[in-house]
Amino acid sequence: MAPKDSAKGGKPKGLKQASAAAKAALRGDAGHKKRKVRTSTTFHQPKTLTLSRAPKYHRKSIPHTPRLDAHKIIVNPLNTESAMKKLEEHNTIVFIVDVKANKAQIKQALKKLYEIDVVKINTLIRPDGKKKAYCKLTPDVDALDVAATKLSLV
Repeated sequence: MAPKDSAKGGKPKGLKQASAAAKAALRGDAGHKKRKVRTSTTFHQPKTLTLSRAPKYHRKSIPHTPRLDAHKIIVNPLNTESAMKKLEEHNTIVFIVDVKANKAQIKQALKKLYEIDVVKINTLIRPDGKKKAYCKLTPDVDALDVAATKLSLV
């Protein structure tokens, strides 16, 4: 049985709506697209989601050992005439140290190797490329005694 026509004009019920939809589909929505106003002359890439890394395996099998340990930092004590004068008069021991070592590392290495507390460290790089460290000891410790017992200098 065929569908009944509507009582008024003889047209089906949703014809008006369907014809409007068909016209819109034919026209497309590009006709009334608004252009974005750009206020800057430079283009900035929009920020997108960056996920944190979740590697499936370690790229290094084991971490490397510390490159500067106490034995590498302090190369040797210096026993030149001027170093001996510093030892006697200023309570200061002079060491040749690694060029890459800083004052804090030198201080820790002296504490670990020789159990001596240092008040102050002055460093310089000699013309031959080696680093020299002047280590001033605390007043309660005698540098001559340390040099004789622990360093076997005097």
